[in-house]
Amino acid sequence: MKVNRLSICTDGASQGNPGPAAIGATIKDEQGKLISRISQSIGIATNNQAEYRAIIAALEEATRLGAKQVDISSDSQLVVRQINGEYRVKKAALKPLYQQVKKLQSLLDSFTITHIPRQQNKEADSLANMAFN
Repeated sequence: MKVNRLSICTDGASQGNPGPAAIGATIKDEQGKLISRISQSIGIATNNQAEYRAIIAALEEATRLGAKQVDISSDSQLVVRQINGEYRVKKAALKPLYQQVKKLQSLLDSFTITHIPRQQNKEADSLANMAFN
């Protein structure tokens, strides 16, 4: 399946900070049709590490699907602002994750990441929480 543009919502969650962590994402085509979802446990991580890992997993899936344009929505204001260059990445543990996002981003023709309120991210949040069970 080849797609050009994808809309993705991601979420990462940690039970404890750090603690057992999980990620969730919905991947939809240009018409808003769900074409893929991610729900997986990722071991021990902080909330911010989980948020980054959710974005990375979603970008890897988008690349696998052949997307050239990706629009991501996340409820992690910190991570969104770091990826958009508004905030520096200060934590050493986040730097390699940030670099991995930038590497995946460079494979795309177009990339946006936007902060959304948590209540608008229920699907991805639910998928992350499902992975805990």
